[in-house]
Amino acid sequence: MIRKLLFVIMFVLCVFEVSAQAKKGNFAIGFNYGIGSEFTNRNYTFTNQFYKLQLYYRLKETKHFQFEILVQPEVYFATHQLLNLYFVKPETPDYIHKREEYTKLKDIHEYVLNLGFLIRKPIGKIFSVYALGSIGPMITDTETERMTNGFAFADVFALGVSAQVNQFRFDLRPSVRHVSNAGLNSENAGYNTKNIEVGFVLSINKNAQ
Repeated sequence: MIRKLLFVIMFVLCVFEVSAQAKKGNFAIGFNYGIGSEFTNRNYTFTNQFYKLQLYYRLKETKHFQFEILVQPEVYFATHQLLNLYFVKPETPDYIHKREEYTKLKDIHEYVLNLGFLIRKPIGKIFSVYALGSIGPMITDTETERMTNGFAFADVFALGVSAQVNQFRFDLRPSVRHVSNAGLNSENAGYNTKNIEVGFVLSINKNAQ
């Protein structure tokens, strides 16, 4: 929990520094759409589709790599159902009612602000591959047996491939995602999903005068 908050604070400070030095760097804005589902298990189902608005800033470029930070407002539309009713144990208060409630198919909305760091490796003049790690706060509107509604965190690790065509970059990004509330509430099993997303990015260059 503390490490996540420190990461968010450090990232926000970095964003302020980037804004102060805007004319010295390269910005890009993009949009991604994706789908995902839980890793195979016997306890629950979880599927989602999601939309991401993305703001990239290139921090540094070397001979072989590019280093970028990324701000991503995101919205997720998910469905979830408990399959194993014994996941809700008898010591849980009002466990019979909760088993009945939690085994119903539920629609879940998640609203996320993810903050990421990306390392990109160009391959020729058109293609590049990259690794991305991100973390951010989120709000979920539905309580389940795995997590209470309200405040939580979303962690993502992704590998991707991009193709540059003039100012546009087309993106394919498989990822894994973990959602939990970092122990802020009693129900904190969270969700683990595998995802695939596609999108495009528009480069906006602002060179120093």
